[in-house]
Amino acid sequence: MTQITLSAEVQLSQMGQRLDQTLAELFPDYSRSRLKSWIEEGLVHMNGQPVNIPRTKVYGGEHVEITVEVEDDTRFEPENLPLNIVYEDDDILVINKPKDLVVHPGAGNPSGTVLNALLYHYPQIAEVPRAGIVHRLDKDTTGLMVVAKTIPAQTKLVRDLQKRKITREYEAIACGIMTKGGVVEQPMARHPTKRTQMAVHPMGKPAVTHYRIMERFRNYTRLRLRLETGRTHQIRVHMAYIAHPLLGDQTYGGRPRPPKHASEELMSVLREFKRQALHAIMLRLEHPITGELMEWQAPLPADFVELVDVLKADYQLHKDDLDY
Repeated sequence: MTQITLSAEVQLSQMGQRLDQTLAELFPDYSRSRLKSWIEEGLVHMNGQPVNIPRTKVYGGEHVEITVEVEDDTRFEPENLPLNIVYEDDDILVINKPKDLVVHPGAGNPSGTVLNALLYHYPQIAEVPRAGIVHRLDKDTTGLMVVAKTIPAQTKLVRDLQKRKITREYEAIACGIMTKGGVVEQPMARHPTKRTQMAVHPMGKPAVTHYRIMERFRNYTRLRLRLETGRTHQIRVHMAYIAHPLLGDQTYGGRPRPPKHASEELMSVLREFKRQALHAIMLRLEHPITGELMEWQAPLPADFVELVDVLKADYQLHKDDLDY
């Protein structure tokens, strides 16, 4: 057994909710029934006072803390898998995740994940919940992730993430020709019938994505995006919602749409790009222990660079025929 402490600030958007519902949103790695039992056992403190009634209302701004004993994740085995480490010190490490790599074991992916690699390269990280993973990237999304090597570092990073103090920026290729940047502010929830997917839903959790245009091609637009919140599949769902799904995103409608008179090279690259064109290119945060402001950049992976190059070449070849 390992003792862990979970802490977070209740958001103003959660005003009026039951405590057990609020905790389920603040700590999504734990089931609502498990959190409810912790409340009833008196293990949850709000503003320093124990609370043992799950239906207690929250008002926003409260500090909640849970200290519990949990079973060690012994089912997750260490595996000698390579990690592309961008930065490391005693408290955190930043990795550049490649495509085709799952972050956390789950249904269909019991091994071969970032977590399994972390357990191998950093055995002591087994004492940190979720092996120090603070936030995730989808299997086929590449780029930067921060991992905490200690419980104090993870607690602070999770809190900063909830307070929107960690900046995460992405590059993407969206389907369609976009004329201006903007923001998508639409709540998200699990899809009502396709349970492995997410969807915009009026009763969902708040979700905000900012985007600006970097470059336009024929039929496609290169974007720089910034997450204000971090919902599962957020960028992919929000871009599909505004009718500009990410190129290669088969789940949310981003199948290739070749422009007229596309070259065989472009057609080939579009056919072979079998993932969403999304890369976590920049990460900025305050170091959880020293407070130093730190920032990292991750260059675009080779398949993304090739995609951009052929789209540029196609645009240059046909730009005189365009009316924008």
